[in-house]
Amino acid sequence: MAKVKGTVVVNTERCKGCNLCVEACPSDVLELNPREVNNKGYHFVYMKNPDDCIGCANCGMVCPDGCLTIYKVKIS
Repeated sequence: MAKVKGTVVVNTERCKGCNLCVEACPSDVLELNPREVNNKGYHFVYMKNPDDCIGCANCGMVCPDGCLTIYKVKIS
């Protein structure tokens, strides 16, 4: 069975830091950026542990603003 590697691309300017995607991630990949903010003053989400992403897209499904794009790649 092929293993799947995922990645999440965040539109940081649309993100309002609601933390829903962080809670929905089963692999503890996402985190709110503690230091940086976007132009609206919100702490945005970033991939804290990118190697752990399985591409499940739970984060993208719960994001109310459509800030996340999820990609999957099969690794043999």
